[in-house]
Amino acid sequence: MEVSYQLFVDGEQGLEMMEEATKERPFQFITGFGVALDAFEQQVIDLEKGVSFDFSIPQDQAYGDYNDDLVLDLDREVFSINGHFDHEHIYEDAVIPLQNEEGQRFYGRVVKIGEEKVKVDLNHPLAGENLTFKGTILENREATTKEIEHLVAHMTGGCGCGCHHDGDCDCDNDCNCEHDHHEGCGCEHCH
Repeated sequence: MEVSYQLFVDGEQGLEMMEEATKERPFQFITGFGVALDAFEQQVIDLEKGVSFDFSIPQDQAYGDYNDDLVLDLDREVFSINGHFDHEHIYEDAVIPLQNEEGQRFYGRVVKIGEEKVKVDLNHPLAGENLTFKGTILENREATTKEIEHLVAHMTGGCGCGCHHDGDCDCDNDCNCEHDHHEGCGCEHCH
């Protein structure tokens, strides 16, 4: 599926745009793989190419309530390399990769850097928000076997091109990836 859209949340002056997927850089996804919010998929799955949409998703069907318990004060030493604080990567509003003791990976946003602690918010950036999507269906068709295999390979840590490189693909395989291999899908969308 391929859609262009504008994503809005409720602001003080009415709807406030948070994100946009243009016709030139659309949001592309295969339904049923958890790439998009389930509530988003349900709204667009039966729409035909060229149809416009305008719908809202309540926070409980989007990213849930904002949870104050997910704002943590972590020791500065956690963000030190060879005894020196990592100022290059750890700064206010930086989104940083983290890993818990069980090896689960997730992202957090640096809220404040103190003398001894770094406050990190683990809530999704749109937690606590009702979402409004306005857009157009650019393509709605069954995914090919190759597209599904490619997505599954991405979800399991590879690009599916068979090159097994960590950086940009320099192999002779026809990867057709439209992303930087080590940055994920590159769509910059939060579905």
